[in-house]
Amino acid sequence: MKNRILTGMAVIVMTALLAGCGKVPQAQVDEANAAIEAAQTAQADVYVPADFAALQDSMRAVNAYIEGQKSKLFKKYGPAKENLTKVVALAKTVQESAVARKEEVKKEVETLIESLKGVIEENSKLFPRAPRGKEGAPVLEQMKTEMETVSAASAEAQNLYVDGKYMDALNKLKAAKETADKINNDLKEAIKKVGGRI
Repeated sequence: MKNRILTGMAVIVMTALLAGCGKVPQAQVDEANAAIEAAQTAQADVYVPADFAALQDSMRAVNAYIEGQKSKLFKKYGPAKENLTKVVALAKTVQESAVARKEEVKKEVETLIESLKGVIEENSKLFPRAPRGKEGAPVLEQMKTEMETVSAASAEAQNLYVDGKYMDALNKLKAAKETADKINNDLKEAIKKVGGRI
């Protein structure tokens, strides 16, 4: 009788242990997914893409582990729970990094907008002083077209800035600034060649 009671108790304890270990940590999975979604909402995929990709890789690894455990008789979700906690912490860090990087990019865009305006204005003043002639006319026409493209890109970048698309604005401004600087240097060299002062 005593043996039956002990055996019965052992079976109950083992069943409880197996049932406790055998449940998918769905609450932690949901929390991790919500944290990743919050990081994506903060545009982590745009402003800190490498960090966001690492975060997604971590979550994929945890999901793969959980799927692997589902097919086993003795399921062990302890490591998954620990890793899900790490994923949540990483997601919060990535979200904070994205917010900080977005602010940095915003300030960089503001600086580039002003810098580009200055170069465009200077190019407009230098352009009439550039030498014309057989060889110079087609080159100046090309520069004029490029200056119009730069001005259009600058206006478009400002619209992107207003819409809060700072990374797109930054990329557009960098390309426009590079072209504007090249035009500026070419104009200055052409003016110097004919003995003009800058």
